[in-house]
Amino acid sequence: MKHFSFKFSSSSTDYFFAYSFSNLKKIVDLQNAVLITDENVFRHHEKRFKNRDVIVLKAGEEYKVQETVDSVIEQLIEMEADRKTILIGVGGGVVTDITGYVASVFMRGLKFGFVPTTVLAMVDASIGGKNGIDVGVYKNLVGTIRQPSFILHDTVFLNSLPETEWVNGFAEIIKHACIKDAAMFQELEKKSLKKYQVRKKSVCELIQRNAILKTKVVQRDEFENGERRLLNFGHTLGHALENQYELSHGQAISIGMAYACHISERLTGFKDTARVVHLLDKYGLPTYASFDKQKVFDVLKMDKKRERKEMNYVMLEKIGKGTVQKISLKNLEQIISGI
Repeated sequence: MKHFSFKFSSSSTDYFFAYSFSNLKKIVDLQNAVLITDENVFRHHEKRFKNRDVIVLKAGEEYKVQETVDSVIEQLIEMEADRKTILIGVGGGVVTDITGYVASVFMRGLKFGFVPTTVLAMVDASIGGKNGIDVGVYKNLVGTIRQPSFILHDTVFLNSLPETEWVNGFAEIIKHACIKDAAMFQELEKKSLKKYQVRKKSVCELIQRNAILKTKVVQRDEFENGERRLLNFGHTLGHALENQYELSHGQAISIGMAYACHISERLTGFKDTARVVHLLDKYGLPTYASFDKQKVFDVLKMDKKRERKEMNYVMLEKIGKGTVQKISLKNLEQIISGI
């Protein structure tokens, strides 16, 4: 068990790595807590929620919308939640996003914390304070940046995780290695998903390494004016693909990373596209796909990283070193069409 505290601009977040879910009662007053989870987590771990105030959401990205937020708020009103209430999101990225968003707007702000239950949520979605919802095909178009008061990792939740969700999470791990950690990239090349799954200590260390890597980037640039943009590697094209083609987040980001490598070849002289593509393949992720490029580009143009007629696009200079460059939308469209 490890406990770290990370300070942000106006708050701090306590991280509890390799803790038990039962330790929650030592961290918060559970009498004042409302746990928010989804049907899948609740079904597999129902006894953990016994005698607690719980809101159970429908599972899936398609429910990360305003209608779900309204429903949660109505249930909080029925539960007579007040400003002393703490919301605890127990689930994957959809659950943590909605929990953080509701906590940011209900009664102008409640305290909240997360117990991420997927690899993706542990290494990415629960970290950094971005909380939000989708609007139509536009991912995370509406939201806030507000840090959770704590994040607790209990890897027992990974025991009920389907194989597809393990693969989903490793897309973000590979992303972190590409932009910031060449040594981790080499470790991933030597190992395999199966090796991490059977060695709990190994996967625990990998998850902690990624969580701390992302947290330190966010600490240095909480509101995404510079370095934090690197965390969007693969996400600009990936988000445009994700909702249109009903891909998982990891699948869409993986395709986005493969294309970003090709864009990097043109604009930064990046030489290791084949290594990145091979690693994504090795962990069961897709790299190339046929899609309606005009349709996807029309969605991509609405990405939050666009500034007027330019896009802040994340590329690689080399493995372990990401860079952000402005590309005109016209040039970007030509490059994507030619890949």
